[in-house]
Amino acid sequence: MFSRRRISLLLVFIVCFSAFCVPTSSAAFVSLDVSAQSAVLLDANSGDVLFSKNENERLPMASTTKIMTALVAIENSDIADTVSVDAEAVGVEGSSVYLCEGELLTMENLLYALLLASANDAAATIAIAVAGSIEAFADMMNAKAEDLGLENTHFENPHGLDSETHYTSALDLAKLTAEALKNETFSKIVSTYKTTIPMNSGTRVLINHNKLLRTYKGAIGVKTGFTKRSGRCLVSAAERDGLKLIAVTINAPNDWQDHTAMLDCGFAAYKKLVALGDTEYTVSLPVINGKDQTVLCSNVSQISATVPSNIGIENCTFTIKMPHFLYAPVEKGDKIGTIVCSFDGKVIGESDILSQYSVEAVVYKKSIWQRICDFFLGIFS
Repeated sequence: MFSRRRISLLLVFIVCFSAFCVPTSSAAFVSLDVSAQSAVLLDANSGDVLFSKNENERLPMASTTKIMTALVAIENSDIADTVSVDAEAVGVEGSSVYLCEGELLTMENLLYALLLASANDAAATIAIAVAGSIEAFADMMNAKAEDLGLENTHFENPHGLDSETHYTSALDLAKLTAEALKNETFSKIVSTYKTTIPMNSGTRVLINHNKLLRTYKGAIGVKTGFTKRSGRCLVSAAERDGLKLIAVTINAPNDWQDHTAMLDCGFAAYKKLVALGDTEYTVSLPVINGKDQTVLCSNVSQISATVPSNIGIENCTFTIKMPHFLYAPVEKGDKIGTIVCSFDGKVIGESDILSQYSVEAVVYKKSIWQRICDFFLGIFS
């Protein structure tokens, strides 16, 4: 890594740590065979696809729909709000927590029922509470899908019951999950194995259907799904040593086995590389016409990236782009330059270099002769 240093004049500085060609792919996935009709393994941080099979095929998604239901609800409501169960939501086909008309629960209670117990009645209750109707909520889901660039996704309902126009792809579902996991409320709920919520005459015990939470090291959720038409659908996520992976399978007879194999391959083949820590690179630049002759500038964020597991910082190339000098005034926090980290010709991260303090400009007093010249120049200009 870079050591703390001072450099007075610098235009473009390139450090090449290795002249060797290091492979960017791993043999770990060559023998990977999954039962799923469609599958994806995604790096949650970079969005890079690490493994795929028919990843853009449009397929029914069953209750993995509820990932979008939860995200839209969280973004468009207060989870502490009390919700009254609408008559239309009672007795919805499929998985249920047996809500009663007029029953009062918080939005947070309903989200736990939605994501742990996969309750279709909770999905309908949430949709009506947030948008006024199932149809209006589906419109909100589709608008969010469009915002996220999910080109092979369309929603007709908040629970995932079969419909010809209710579909997604493994890649879209992985992208959606990556976005949802950025939300702390969503991430907390899907990583919960067991909890309770109220009911009119007691307490409902909710157990997360995702058994990877108990069986897979680093698992953090996310959602199961099944209908006869869709087959077994599963979205899972796990994190180890800063590397967060998302696995998706649609119509997978052996989904738990598929996900364990995909995640194992991902963690074996890749790792998170931290190439530069905060303020690890510091440079002193000359300041023209300043009260101080120099100003210290440092990177303000680390550079990290997902790389093959056999890659180290010695295999990366760093390009530092900065001017020769600065003109006063300089404000604290001004962007002075950029450090770019590349591997195998691909940019894997960058960090801005900012000034660490302000430098005021020197104001020179003009002589009488300079003032007279300025006066006549002003008249005849």
